[in-house]
Amino acid sequence: MGQRNFATAAALVLGLLSAGLATPALAQGPMAAAPAATYDGLKVTLCGTSGPLPIRDRAKACVAIQAGSDFYLVDVGPESTENLQAWRMPIAEAKAVFLTHLHSDHIGEVGEFNMQSWVAGRPQPLILVGPTGTDHVAAGFNEAYSQDHIFRNAHHEHGEVKLPIAAGLLKPQIVPTGPATSVVWKKDGLTVTAIAVHHDPVKPAYAYRFDYKGRSVVVSGDTAKWPPLATASKGADVLLHEAQNAQMTGMMVQGLKAMGNARMASVMADTVSYHTTPVEAADIARAAGVKRLVLYHLTQAGLPFYNPETFTKGMNDGGPLDWRLSKDGMTIELPAMSPDIKFGQLPG
Repeated sequence: MGQRNFATAAALVLGLLSAGLATPALAQGPMAAAPAATYDGLKVTLCGTSGPLPIRDRAKACVAIQAGSDFYLVDVGPESTENLQAWRMPIAEAKAVFLTHLHSDHIGEVGEFNMQSWVAGRPQPLILVGPTGTDHVAAGFNEAYSQDHIFRNAHHEHGEVKLPIAAGLLKPQIVPTGPATSVVWKKDGLTVTAIAVHHDPVKPAYAYRFDYKGRSVVVSGDTAKWPPLATASKGADVLLHEAQNAQMTGMMVQGLKAMGNARMASVMADTVSYHTTPVEAADIARAAGVKRLVLYHLTQAGLPFYNPETFTKGMNDGGPLDWRLSKDGMTIELPAMSPDIKFGQLPG
């Protein structure tokens, strides 16, 4: 390679690094991490909006919530950490991850996000809030990444760069079982309330409500239609609710049967019993009186037969409702002590 071409290539690589578009761990230090936000309010970023099936351009379930300069996640599904890094989110400011339940498409990258946010400069253990069994998840990822942490500490902790292994650990916090709602986080003006939902036989499972300086966001996690969620979401600015179209699921079941794949047809048929249709999510939003409904964790989005019109058919039949479908990179800004709700889209 000539000197000029080498310089051009080097400049390109540096540009990618500074934009946060390179994903190897060593590229994810201060150069790739965005500075702490000066914006005051709640800011939501959809970092994963698909169901468990592999969908191009959609990561598995993950919602980032910034309250002032602090950074939180609800679930960390596979592929979502790469999105967070590519968008240069302030992952070093992460304080806690809230797990709605322990299905793999919601926890698959807990270990990777924990490691990457530590390498980026997170100075304390990452709190992992979730249902019974979250302590086993935390212990498992801590063990799986233990050698990685030792190697990175030995190689990169020198001079002003500190990577204390203790700060790289996950620290579990179990949501109390029994109450329909319970406050699980109250710090720096932010209150997070866990809301028991119905995802049986996955039990317990939770939605989470974030309240900060007069603004509020609820993230449903996985659930069948559950009226108590509407009660706990009363008056929220935004409800992020999962959605699975039952008719489309039936089409998938029939297609799998026609292909001779009875096993996956059976698995797919089972899913109808513990998810919410778009029409049912709209009913919950109306009952709660939320200002905006955003459908996320879209099981069929991106599949060959999917189209938004069919997926959402009937949502408007129950009366007026401001709703929209999510995609990875959607942002929602809720300035403190304001009625404003501003939607945006990060580059894909």
